[in-house]
Amino acid sequence: MTDSDLSLVEAEILSRNPEHDFEPTLGRVQRVMELLGDPQRAYTVIHLTGTNGKTSTARMVESLVRAHGLRTGLFTSPHLTSITERIQVDGDPITPERFVEIWEDVAPYIGVADRESQEAGGPRLSFFEVLTVMAFAAFADAPIDVAVIEVGMGGEWDSTNVADGQVDIITPIALDHERWLGSSLEDIASTKAGIIKPLPDGRAATVILANQGADDAGGSDDHDRVTAIIRDRAATVGARLIREGFDLEVVSRQLAVGGQVIDLRTTSGLYTGIYLPLHGQHQAHNALLALAAVEALLSGGGALNPARVEEGFGKVTSPGRLELLRTSPTVIVDVAHNPHGTQALVAALDEAFDFTRLIGVVAVLGDKDTEGLLGALEPALTQVVITANSSARCTDPEDLAVIARDVFGDDRVHVAARLDEALALATDLAEADDAVGVGLGTGVLVTGSVITVADARILLGRG
Repeated sequence: MTDSDLSLVEAEILSRNPEHDFEPTLGRVQRVMELLGDPQRAYTVIHLTGTNGKTSTARMVESLVRAHGLRTGLFTSPHLTSITERIQVDGDPITPERFVEIWEDVAPYIGVADRESQEAGGPRLSFFEVLTVMAFAAFADAPIDVAVIEVGMGGEWDSTNVADGQVDIITPIALDHERWLGSSLEDIASTKAGIIKPLPDGRAATVILANQGADDAGGSDDHDRVTAIIRDRAATVGARLIREGFDLEVVSRQLAVGGQVIDLRTTSGLYTGIYLPLHGQHQAHNALLALAAVEALLSGGGALNPARVEEGFGKVTSPGRLELLRTSPTVIVDVAHNPHGTQALVAALDEAFDFTRLIGVVAVLGDKDTEGLLGALEPALTQVVITANSSARCTDPEDLAVIARDVFGDDRVHVAARLDEALALATDLAEADDAVGVGLGTGVLVTGSVITVADARILLGRG
């Protein structure tokens, strides 16, 4: 196989409706699954939805399951560098050769579903639907024991919902993707609760629910209603509900080199002294959800082997999440793309880093709450460079700068048409008052979108 083979397959998949332009239905993917013999039923599934924290939590779940000696599949989105990152087996992305082989295996069946849909006046399978099919097929063929599946968007009609999660994880829910999910937290919660379903074999699923704390998107009453929607859905289908704040707790956290040491309480007891190589309070809460999910999966809620837990968490990585790419000055990237995620980012920066001068490089997609995102960033940044990423959906830098000036003031806002120019300018601004010349206390933060971070990682040699 050559690089051009992967490029041709990727071009075919990308020619389809993108992730942000789709018809919300499970029918097309269900049809392909039926033609393939329902590969999504060949293994146990842990299914994740929510607004923020899904990918980090999924990566923790996968690492914990693998530490217990089981073969794993991991399906996450979007990717940072290569499309193959989205489908992982035993902790590694599938190879380009395997990606092409999987496509060749499923393409005839996708073609059948495409034709049937178009004959009925519908579209072909979308980009994300095709990748979902490929992931489920790859996992069945590996074969694996447990698949950890992150929804693409929402839940009820997300293409991943053709699988039935023995354990469902719902991370914090906030306003995002309102065009598709609705303009209220209740609407969004109702859609995300759709992943909670009766299991075909009659067993009860387990739902792990994050604390739905209030943020700028709504008050405590709104989040109480979110919790009530999830609770009612679980009760309706007979699922067991395990809630953070009632059944689960982050007992303590201490900063450590490269991350933090955490104590976590679950329904089975207290796990102490766990090293987690990720920064931020939000990552400790993600770890709590992951631990509870793996308990429910592997031991019915009983305690796990502490050594296996330490091993699983100790090997976790989450690229693009408060990731340090360079020093002198420090360059950090984070995929925060909505106010809720940005608030968590700012809190983690304040806790883990001692910046005296931090310059932001920000590019945001057009469907996001840019004012809310910039408002959450403002206290952390000395100045901000507004720019563009490689997506056609990116907000024009001049338009974004208008909003940024309202938030930061004219003197703190700069504009660069290209991301490479923005990084160079931000580095100059960070080092402007650095008389020593070693970058102490100075840094650059690149954020606003997964695509912004992906582009920056490539420019800085991490792609």
